[in-house]
Amino acid sequence: MSHQEASNQYLYALKLGQKYQKSCAMQGKYPYPHALDEMLDDTMELGTVNMGLVEIPIHLIVGTRIKGRQTAFAGNFMPLMHPDTEFAHKWVNLCAAHLGDEGITDPIKCVEYMGKFYVQEGNKRVSVLKSYGATSIPGMVTRILPAVSNDPEVKVYYEFMQFYNLSKMYDVQFSQPGAYAKLQAALGYEHDHVWTADERATFLSRFHIFEAAFAKIAGRVNDLTPSTALLIWLQVYDFNELAKLNIDGIVDSLENIMPELKTASLGRQIDLSIEPDESEASGFFSRFFGIGLPEHLNVAFMYSFPPEKSTWTLAHELGRQYLVDEMGEKISVSTYITQGQDMDVVFEQAVEDGADVIFATTPSMIGACRKIAVHYPDLKVLNCSISMPYPRVRSYYSRIYESKFISGAIAGAMSDDEVIGYVATYPIFGSPAAINAFALGLRMTNPRARIALRWSCVSGDYDEDFRRLGVRVMSRNDNSASIKANTAKEWGLYLDDGENIMPLATSYMDWGKIYVKVIMNILEGKWESHAANEPAVNYWWGMSSGAIDIKLSNQLPDGVTQLAQILRDGISSKRIDPFAARIVDQNGFVRSDGTHEFTPEEIMNMDWLLDNIDGSIPGFEEILPRSREMVRLLGVYRDDIPPEKEGILL
Repeated sequence: MSHQEASNQYLYALKLGQKYQKSCAMQGKYPYPHALDEMLDDTMELGTVNMGLVEIPIHLIVGTRIKGRQTAFAGNFMPLMHPDTEFAHKWVNLCAAHLGDEGITDPIKCVEYMGKFYVQEGNKRVSVLKSYGATSIPGMVTRILPAVSNDPEVKVYYEFMQFYNLSKMYDVQFSQPGAYAKLQAALGYEHDHVWTADERATFLSRFHIFEAAFAKIAGRVNDLTPSTALLIWLQVYDFNELAKLNIDGIVDSLENIMPELKTASLGRQIDLSIEPDESEASGFFSRFFGIGLPEHLNVAFMYSFPPEKSTWTLAHELGRQYLVDEMGEKISVSTYITQGQDMDVVFEQAVEDGADVIFATTPSMIGACRKIAVHYPDLKVLNCSISMPYPRVRSYYSRIYESKFISGAIAGAMSDDEVIGYVATYPIFGSPAAINAFALGLRMTNPRARIALRWSCVSGDYDEDFRRLGVRVMSRNDNSASIKANTAKEWGLYLDDGENIMPLATSYMDWGKIYVKVIMNILEGKWESHAANEPAVNYWWGMSSGAIDIKLSNQLPDGVTQLAQILRDGISSKRIDPFAARIVDQNGFVRSDGTHEFTPEEIMNMDWLLDNIDGSIPGFEEILPRSREMVRLLGVYRDDIPPEKEGILL
């Protein structure tokens, strides 16, 4: 390379530096590379680790180790010195060597802190290579370990260090906890799998193509990094598909998941719909102009098991029958059983059969729901679950805590004992709220009573525990089809005096009411009141909608029945809020002084228990294997559970 060409390159780089400096001045930003030593103090460092020779992604070089000739460079490492200076001559000589036979062979020397690199020796080498758009540069690296803290950024960085020990890559960087483990699982690796050189090379070659494709749409999803976009992409597509796609093909696939990308860029927000849309306004224009209103819908129901083998499926089957009875010729309904079949294939079959709407009746179907919704944007897909942040798939569930509050009041009224038994199913979103609401209802009618909390998803004999404690009134798992309860133990709440079992009450989810309201909203043009690019829509309906109710035993005393009906009417009309009380948790922390009004999000995400409850929320390691999938999907601490390579990636 001639000296003149190198001089011309310096002038080009100088313009880039001056442009960057001017832009920073206009925005009030520091225009030069930051010096790490000025940013750190002794309390922020835990120690150092010699990393040896590292191929450093050049975009991660953001500053210098010490304060020195920083003003010679703009913050993007482009030069700022006049072409006649000694600095410029040295830069030009390095540039000539870079593209000549000699090349730039010496690695730079730098330190890494929190995933970013700060140059100790070799600023000009970085500047020259950056001016040519180089993607990486070799460097001898010393890592400075940050002091351990509860800072989310520090926590994520320590997760990165674990990932680096396996992959030896800096190219992928996340800001959200758990993402590195999710990537490892999405690629089909065990959590402790050490990457081979070939695996690393294959990944990087495909990742860099993905980065180039993402750059074409990045302006529409501000603050979303290519790494995060890839992780979202891998929740719908297989990594090996990148080998078959060019940049334009990847861009097309990114367009398919644009609502997911936009939602993620907004912080994965959820629009919690707590009441059905009964307004006239939302569907007015569609009805008035006759735009896009269907006259008939093909509705598909996805069941994990046949109704005769699962009370959960039976409850949804009763809801399906109710929908058919209510909607008549406006709909055609088909059912599909996924047991023993490839779930994705079953969903595709439903589409081939003409489905306009799919109700997937178990949370474990969320992966198939997401895929089918991406490939068929006009298809309306709903999953029976809670707290799912996916804009193309709507979730639906009921606020069971409302009926549990009434059950708690009945339990207190029907017991002279000081201990009430409560068997919970899973520690999932909404479950602690149901337990707490029961405890508040109990406190209202029997202030001295305490709850002995047990879980059916962990090992142990809770029946024996209850016998030992002398428990007579107990709340067990409400049969999800319990409106048809026959024997006393099919009721969620009953009294066992040792000789006879007396049914008291049971909560039940009326799925049919939800199905009718959803289908009516689609037929009336109200579905589109939530745009696809907005936060994910989660229906979480309560007694006022009919989605949840309570069945009272005819053996209840008249006064207790009257009390339950008053509470039911009050909750349905929103005159009674179960959580409108002074609330203290098990640790003595005052959650409400009686004036705080809990938001639906606060209630759904409760992960604490009241002070009149003896028992705790079990950790994931305590959960029985058969129950772990549900807790992975909906657990109150699901973000802290390491993902499985064969599991559903959320």
